[in-house]
Amino acid sequence: MEKNVHRFDGLAQQYANYREPYAPEVLLPRLRDWCGLTPEWTIADIGAGTGMLGDVFLANDNRVIAVEPNSGMRTMCAELHAGDTRLEIVDGTSETTGLADHSVEMIVVGRALHWFDVPRAMAEFRRILKPDGWVAVVAFGRSHTGREENTAFEQLLRERAVDKVDMRVALAIYESVGDHIPRDFHHEEIRDTMAFGWDELLGMALSLSPAPRVGDERYPQFVEGLREYFARYAVDGAVTVDTRYWINAGRFNVA
Repeated sequence: MEKNVHRFDGLAQQYANYREPYAPEVLLPRLRDWCGLTPEWTIADIGAGTGMLGDVFLANDNRVIAVEPNSGMRTMCAELHAGDTRLEIVDGTSETTGLADHSVEMIVVGRALHWFDVPRAMAEFRRILKPDGWVAVVAFGRSHTGREENTAFEQLLRERAVDKVDMRVALAIYESVGDHIPRDFHHEEIRDTMAFGWDELLGMALSLSPAPRVGDERYPQFVEGLREYFARYAVDGAVTVDTRYWINAGRFNVA
């Protein structure tokens, strides 16, 4: 777990600037319909990062508790939300949130689930959820399969990244979410595309935890590979990739 906490050291600015944001207009109607979400609920955003998923619920006027173990991410989250009294930022992990028993109506997790010790996290979620509370897991970003532009980018990461992450293992964790929250479970996938100019592609790639940092001896080779990728696939100054929303919500079985 300690290694995962530090995977994003030094990446908060890149993450805030270049990671794909979540769209309130996509998520809120579904969570209102599926879960009965109202502005009166308190939301715990676990592995909150810079607060991107929490922003969806702030748009719904919810109180949001952002639980994040990485100090740089917490600092950036605080800077981006300065003065917003609806947001509380907590130093905690998915397995040890530090939140009170039965204190929130909904737990939300974004692109962080594959870094969790999932069985321990689910036990912690049970502890902090109010009776009949909801867990929502939302992933959004480039698809790891699909058009050639997507598969070629994944190949570049496998060949030139510093920290090799097996995406098959990560995807299996998201695919098994319903096993943990089977009661009233809802799932929807929404496929679309997104275009990246060079600056956006470079920023997005460098925000990924496996990418080498500036100053790493492997950094020039990584950027060279990214330039070759862009030169091959860019049309009218942008590379278009398939994207996917993976939206899940459910409740724990009654113990």
